[in-house]
Amino acid sequence: MKIAPKQPAQKEILDVAHANTILHQLLHLIPGHVFAKLEKEHITVRAPRVLSLWAQFVVLAFIQLSARRSMRDGLRNLDAASNRLYHLGVRKVARSTFSDANNTRPAVFFKALFGEMYARCRPQAPRHKFRFKSKLMSLDATTIKLCLSLFPWASFRKGRGGVKLHTVLDHDGHIPAFVHVTEARVHEARVAKTLNLPKGSIVVFDKGYNDYNWYLALEKDGVRFVTRLKKNASYRLIKRQKANRKLGVTSDHIIEVSGRFGTLRLRRIGYRDRETGKRYEFLTNHFRLSAKTIADIYKERWKIELFFKEIEQNLKIKSFVGNSENAVLTQIYAALIVYLLVAYHKFLSRLGMSVQQMLQLLQVNLLSRRPLQEVFDPRSHVPDKHNDLRLLEFAA
Repeated sequence: MKIAPKQPAQKEILDVAHANTILHQLLHLIPGHVFAKLEKEHITVRAPRVLSLWAQFVVLAFIQLSARRSMRDGLRNLDAASNRLYHLGVRKVARSTFSDANNTRPAVFFKALFGEMYARCRPQAPRHKFRFKSKLMSLDATTIKLCLSLFPWASFRKGRGGVKLHTVLDHDGHIPAFVHVTEARVHEARVAKTLNLPKGSIVVFDKGYNDYNWYLALEKDGVRFVTRLKKNASYRLIKRQKANRKLGVTSDHIIEVSGRFGTLRLRRIGYRDRETGKRYEFLTNHFRLSAKTIADIYKERWKIELFFKEIEQNLKIKSFVGNSENAVLTQIYAALIVYLLVAYHKFLSRLGMSVQQMLQLLQVNLLSRRPLQEVFDPRSHVPDKHNDLRLLEFAA
């Protein structure tokens, strides 16, 4: 039998590229130089020999993406998969070492990394559905309940504990642009006043943020807002504008409110939802958009409620692998970084599924070795003809 010589092109096909784990591919969407820069800025002590900051983050991300129930559960599964994680620089991790890292390494590092990931996501995110070019953001907060006996620093009410996630959601891609964690007793409006929102943007929030002093500050900063009018609000009617009742708009008034803060001219819009029959009164400092658009903007605020629901159902932010305040903050920001990583891949790949659906698929494919895109789009799989090509070597 005459054996045919190998062809150069055939050899290239035979040298099948090694595929790293899905976890490896996802985490390496974070540039190494960005991680190193933040580590230098926020970690002032000497680099640890046993568990590096990167290894700590890998463990936190693994626990989030694999939906492990506890620290013990997460580390046990991580140890069992150690032969597939060596390329990530992670070895067997002792519970005491991991616990100490979460308790002592400043959570502000992970908050900064979250900010860097948002900055990377933002240019890739699809624009919001409205025709106007202004940035659209929603502002809200959600409370995570904690057991007071385990988390005594998070005292909220008698016998209860909790922390509050104050969040700004960017409607370009529906991703969190800002998250600040406080004790649950801290009011939303107090944190809102510290925000530096982009000039020219539109922010939407509910009646819980009612504060005319803040409204005036937003006006001076060039920020437009849409909210609900309180039932007991006192104002003076300045002008009645034409309302398109066919679109559900019942009134469109220019009003004036006065107080110690001064005088503020606003727009009051009455609207009746055709589907539910409910009537709403909106308040805004935007005078150019149509009244129906203002109503639709407020309706979009429900996206931030969906975001809270997504992270509570798919990420580990309601039970914790540490009891200290620093450990809780570290875990929350690690969860949000994971959310942005998944969203970032979604934007880059132009996937038509939700982040929630992607997280569910990642959970069962996390340690498999195949292209990341293949997890979300099985049609992109190229059949492996490795064995067939080897048989060709023996063809006469």
